[in-house]
Amino acid sequence: MSNIAITILSGLGPGNPSLAVLKLMLMNHCNGIVPTDITSTIKDYNLDNSAYVLQSAFGYFPVGSVHITAVDIFGGSTPRLLVAQKDGHYFIAPDNGILPLAFGGKLENTRLFFEFAKPYSFNEWINQCALLAGSIISGGLLQATPFEFEKRIAPNLRRELPDGIDCGIRYIDQYGNVVLDMDKDQFGLLVGGKSFNIRVPKADDITVVSNNYHEVPEGQPLCRFNDAGFLEIALNHAPMAALLGISQENLGTVRYRTVKIFF
Repeated sequence: MSNIAITILSGLGPGNPSLAVLKLMLMNHCNGIVPTDITSTIKDYNLDNSAYVLQSAFGYFPVGSVHITAVDIFGGSTPRLLVAQKDGHYFIAPDNGILPLAFGGKLENTRLFFEFAKPYSFNEWINQCALLAGSIISGGLLQATPFEFEKRIAPNLRRELPDGIDCGIRYIDQYGNVVLDMDKDQFGLLVGGKSFNIRVPKADDITVVSNNYHEVPEGQPLCRFNDAGFLEIALNHAPMAALLGISQENLGTVRYRTVKIFF
């Protein structure tokens, strides 16, 4: 039991007292386990951003851990609190599309735990969330019932071209590294052993996959597979996103921005 973690992914911000109350309630219901923030800085109810962060982070925690998403908690026509499983982990989230965005159809044992009625209360959401987490930690799901949510899967931002592929931008991290909608397996299938070329404005083309940022001179571009397994383009000690004229904040308004891989 001591190896099990409870994580929170939210946009509440580190100074928000509601986050402290949520953590205290979780500790009271979960044998004193201190919750860990995956992040508390999700902005503007960004579900795509939330899904990527959740997908990337959960696997580093012990099997049996409980992962709570507190983003747009009353989103959807009928606000609900859901619980699902994947690879031995438990996920507690609103019925707002975040879970299928993160995991597609790979979730198991999806269940409805609670359906909220007006007037919606954040305190009630905290109480129900802590009660559900506590029941999981103690070995049960109380009266959670089987549930099927709308199949909302992260859009495929890639577009095949006669001489390569157009990759959408999935995420931009705090260093300005740009994560593409292409994972290592997909890259292997599409590029294989062929030579490839990623053109970057005002910089040299990228023609090899690096293991780390320091394999190229400072200020030079590279690509690598990040810890989540996605292809990332970056500059050594400089923000690639600035070179491309984008940021995480405006990414939702520039979906047409892509990175081309020629092969």
